[in-house]
Amino acid sequence: MMELFFWPFIKSVVALFIITDSLGNLPFFLGLTEGETQAEQRKVFTTALITGFVILIGFILLGNALLALFNVTLDDFRIAGGVLLFWIAIEIMLRGRINIEHKEDMGVVPLGSPLLVGPGAITTALVLLQLYGYLVVISAIVACFAVIWLVLFFADHIYAFLGKNGALILTKIASILIAAIAVQFIRQGISAIFHLG
Repeated sequence: MMELFFWPFIKSVVALFIITDSLGNLPFFLGLTEGETQAEQRKVFTTALITGFVILIGFILLGNALLALFNVTLDDFRIAGGVLLFWIAIEIMLRGRINIEHKEDMGVVPLGSPLLVGPGAITTALVLLQLYGYLVVISAIVACFAVIWLVLFFADHIYAFLGKNGALILTKIASILIAAIAVQFIRQGISAIFHLG
């Protein structure tokens, strides 16, 4: 029983941590809060974490209802989600992140969403929900955001250690992993459709 929970949980945490890309987003988190005191910076980061967490849990709880509302099957969603994730991976690999100009409430927009939790993270969470169920995915979201909190809490130290090039390399590696996850989702969806059909 424990093993049935453990590996899906680990896979879900890794997938969510990769797609939220907190390490790759460090330059933007730090750049948008440049000039703030450490206390103010951490307050913004906390707001971003809460915003991202609430958005992701909200979609998890409403995910099945949304699928049913639009008469979308799990396999449809896997394929569509995989295509979206693959596109995101290509964007990250070729163009990198887009610089944010608007600084209204930075903790909510753009740090909480779309930088931390955007379409990719929402899609990943919903597909994982269909694969592993509520207990695994909600536990994985909690664990993932605990790790992200550590990353943001020590953001200055981590970015100083990685440097600009190190953060860029991590972002490129993350894009390859995102693409691999996307291919897996597409493959599972197509395989299921042909099997059922």
